[in-house]
Amino acid sequence: MLDYAALRETPVASDPFPHLVVRRFVPPDSLKAVMKDLPRMQRRGSFPISALPLGPAARALVAEMEGPTLRSIIAERFALDLSDAATMITLRGQSTERDGLIHCDSAAKRVTVLLYLNPAQEAWEQHEGCLRLLRGPHSLEDYVVEVPPVDGTLLVFPNSSKAWHGHKQYLGTRYVLQLNYMTNDRAARAELFRHRLSALVKRASAFA
Repeated sequence: MLDYAALRETPVASDPFPHLVVRRFVPPDSLKAVMKDLPRMQRRGSFPISALPLGPAARALVAEMEGPTLRSIIAERFALDLSDAATMITLRGQSTERDGLIHCDSAAKRVTVLLYLNPAQEAWEQHEGCLRLLRGPHSLEDYVVEVPPVDGTLLVFPNSSKAWHGHKQYLGTRYVLQLNYMTNDRAARAELFRHRLSALVKRASAFA
């Protein structure tokens, strides 16, 4: 289902911070099946996978993302030991005026993996909702790389105090599957606990 060869062969970029971008990491035929199996999400926010009614192709993708092959390749490419890192995986389906603000990820997240599950459209060509990797926290225009959230594109970066990112405002459907390899400290355990509690709460609510 996933193009591991491309992930192994794509050079690790260092500017503005270490990262990898792999276009069409999910091949087109597989991507079509996955997109059909995603729930309709009408609320903003990151939803724990366990709270979502996914179809079989989407469930298979999630299992592959959490599997050992992706973990081992990412560890090798960034010279990290992720063998005992807990994982946290969520899905976002709506973008609002509150999304895209410049930020670094939580210190509890050791590595961030973003997989974009949207078809191409005019808004992305106008740079709306396209994630930008930034030189600093002050301006969305001070960017080195822009990643359109389309066509099964994969973005991977180790978290750090310099891993600034954000995107121009986009209003509407914007699916992104986020996988995090967590640190092993108290902050990570607390975030994982909140994530599991959130799954219980959100599973009980109807939003699809």
